[in-house]
Amino acid sequence: MAEMAETAERPLSPQILIGPKKYVQGRGLMAKAGKYVADLGKDAVVIADGEVWGLVGPALERSFKDAKVHLIREVFRGECSHREIDRITAVAERKGASVVVGVGGGKTLDTAKAVGFKAGVSWATVPTVASTDAPTSALSVIYTDDGVFQEYIFFPHNPDLVLVDTAIAANAPFRFIVSGMGDALATWVEAQASAEARKPAMSGGLATMAALALAKLCWDTLIAYGFLARQAAEQHVVTPALEKVVEANTLLSGLGFESAGLAAAHAIHNGLTALPQTHHYMHGEKVNFGTLTQFALEDRPTAEINDLVSFSLSVGLPTTLADIGLAEVSREDLMGVAKAATAPGETIHNMPFPVTAEMVVDAMIAADAYSRAFKAASGQQD
Repeated sequence: MAEMAETAERPLSPQILIGPKKYVQGRGLMAKAGKYVADLGKDAVVIADGEVWGLVGPALERSFKDAKVHLIREVFRGECSHREIDRITAVAERKGASVVVGVGGGKTLDTAKAVGFKAGVSWATVPTVASTDAPTSALSVIYTDDGVFQEYIFFPHNPDLVLVDTAIAANAPFRFIVSGMGDALATWVEAQASAEARKPAMSGGLATMAALALAKLCWDTLIAYGFLARQAAEQHVVTPALEKVVEANTLLSGLGFESAGLAAAHAIHNGLTALPQTHHYMHGEKVNFGTLTQFALEDRPTAEINDLVSFSLSVGLPTTLADIGLAEVSREDLMGVAKAATAPGETIHNMPFPVTAEMVVDAMIAADAYSRAFKAASGQQD
């Protein structure tokens, strides 16, 4: 009876699935962006850096003009930091914006979500690369002004609109879509760990069957079409394989991680940002090494590790410490990464067993050694 009473006092978390209000994907959508944004507001602060604006600015201006939406351009300064969010929020409030639109990569989009929330208006994300699942999520990853991971901040709902022009994504350097695959591959791996541990996801609840199915579909899609999509992206063409992988990188990964859970892979990514040598590498590239490290922590069978390393090499994802700028890294530096990855509140504590910093260091070294041996055996140089 005492055991039953204790269980009753600690009810299980509910199952929760969240997602954006509208997701639109297809070729040539940048020229129609104004039509979709007009449903959210008629005065739009559009956040984009100079390079992105040079690529899509004219198309956006025409589409907003056609849709009778007042476009207020604001230049993104490069880092999703509290300072940048506060700066642009002040602009949105001063200009009387009714919607905030982020156009560009993950940090631009995360900034737009935070600005929209703080300003109390709708927010939309328009990714120009398929490199992360940031477009769909109800959170922002906050960094210091120097690019070191600081914290996650959560919002009461997901973006009101996600608009993905696959022609724009295909015309970006192919490294972006490959990095997106690294981020998305972790989705099912981390979802499995979180589900086994019965830990709530970032949605605030346990994974639904739908969320787990989407996370698994994300993995299956990448394994089946990732290599073909990489070739299409390298040639800057839109193919059915590229469309599938863009959806996996953006929508399936976003829904999967947020409603099924994160675990070790992303925590290790966050720890890696503490080393300046990794700052030139993309989010998904570092996450992929985190996934290999999670495999080592989980004592996955050799065949499963072989499959992940082989796929990673086929599309050009990092598999060793050298691949992310850490060829000469010391154990002491790796301990700093591991301590950050195992800090209180980090997602590594969603693993179904306790994880210490020492375990993470050993797993990183083991994953690196295995991947180097795999490369050598297959005739590839590190």
